[in-house]
Amino acid sequence: MAKTDTVRARVEPELKAEAETILRALGLTPAEAIRLFYRQVALRRGLPFAVEIPNAETQDAMREARERQNLTEWSSLDALKRAHG
Repeated sequence: MAKTDTVRARVEPELKAEAETILRALGLTPAEAIRLFYRQVALRRGLPFAVEIPNAETQDAMREARERQNLTEWSSLDALKRAHG
């Protein structure tokens, strides 16, 4: 099928840059990612992920992570697995 329709959206420059860096690492262009998203919406007849408001505990954890509070750093994945194995 010919690709003839255009989708336009405005997003914050920082969000665009961060997302496009991740997409490049995945080997996807922004256009491919949008087509993938649209295809999944059509196939699932809804969003391909849960959209929920995080509970208070999750919101606190997200805030702490953004503020780099109460973080534990591991020297390797193996060290993390040993600590939580």
